[in-house]
Parts: sequence; structure tokens; C-alpha cells
Amino acid sequence: MEPFTTFKAIAVPIDIPNCDTDQIIPVRFVRMAQDDPDYPKFFLHDLRFNDDGSEKNFIFNRAPFNDAKILVTDVNWGCGSSRENAVYTMAANGIRSVIAPSIADIHYNNCKKNGIVPAILDESVCVSLRRQLHDSPGAEIAVDLETQMVTGPDGSTFAFDIDPFDKHRLLKGLDDISLTLEYADAIAAFETRHESVSGWMY
Repeated sequence: MEPFTTFKAIAVPIDIPNCDTDQIIPVRFVRMAQDDPDYPKFFLHDLRFNDDGSEKNFIFNRAPFNDAKILVTDVNWGCGSSRENAVYTMAANGIRSVIAPSIADIHYNNCKKNGIVPAILDESVCVSLRRQLHDSPGAEIAVDLETQMVTGPDGSTFAFDIDPFDKHRLLKGLDDISLTLEYADAIAAFETRHESVSGWMY
């Protein structure tokens, strides 16, 4: 998982309240392998593509928004089922942060476990940010995880909260496996000690 410190990129406004994980990745795609070359297309697929595969007039299809790596969404982003694939397909598009007034709990945690920083800001702030992005396509937003600050296109800054442990793992780029491996020496010492006092088990 790539470490996250400060990230600045084009942002796209997604004006869909209660955008659930079935919209983020329709259920028929959840069994697809992440190395499938079409995996990035699964993100918001039915909002972006017609049945014949042609593109709809959806904002994420339009330049320069199709290069966006930060999402600014409406309320309750990622609600619905717990499918982690919703975050996989965001990551497949290079998305590193989602800014929203609220994010469903499981989706919020899945973002953090996959290198995407979820930043919760006041609804009025998110409305303002989305308006700025609509008015200035290609405008960039910066997310600084170290200082826990979002900088909007107009230079305004906003603080967001994140659990210190999750901040640590995102700054270090630690997924669940690499996080566990940080304690490899302690685990090995425990196993040696356990075998010496519980030899009958071995």
C-alpha cells in the first residue's frame, strides 16, 4: 500500500446523496479479479456506461474530471452492502481520498485499509467545494494527512479528524499484513517462549 502524506490532485464533484456500494460497483462485478484490465471501468459503471458499453454524459467521463484522483461527494457516501470491492475499484482509478459530509461506517473503514483517506467535513463545506469544482473544472484539492487539513480550490483550509492508529498506518502505507509484520520479532519470540513452556503441544 502506498504511503499517504500530502496529496494534491484534480477533484470531481459527485452530487449523489446516499450513493451506495451497488452504485459504486454493481454486484455483477464483485467476483472479477482486481487485475482485470477493465476493473477501473467498474467504478460507478451503470452511471457511466450504456448497455452497449458507450459512455453516458456522466461527470466522471468528462475531461478534465476523468483525471480526478479525489472525490467530493454528497451525504452518506458508500452506504448499503459492506463490499470492499467498492474501494478496490476506487483505488483502481487512482483515487486517494474521498471528502464527504458523511461516509457509511464499513466503507469508511475499508477506505482506510486500502490507502484511501476519508475526510469528513461539514455539509456546507462539501457543498461549497463541489460548487467550486463545477465552476472551475480541473481545479485541484490538497489533502494533508500529517496536519489533517484539506485545502480547497480557493485556498480555504478545513480540518478533519482521523483515528491516530489509522493515521499511522496510512502515513506508513501499512495494510493488514504489513502491519502485522511490524511485530514479526515479537511474534517469533512469543512462539519460541510458548514452545518452551508448552512443549507437549508440539
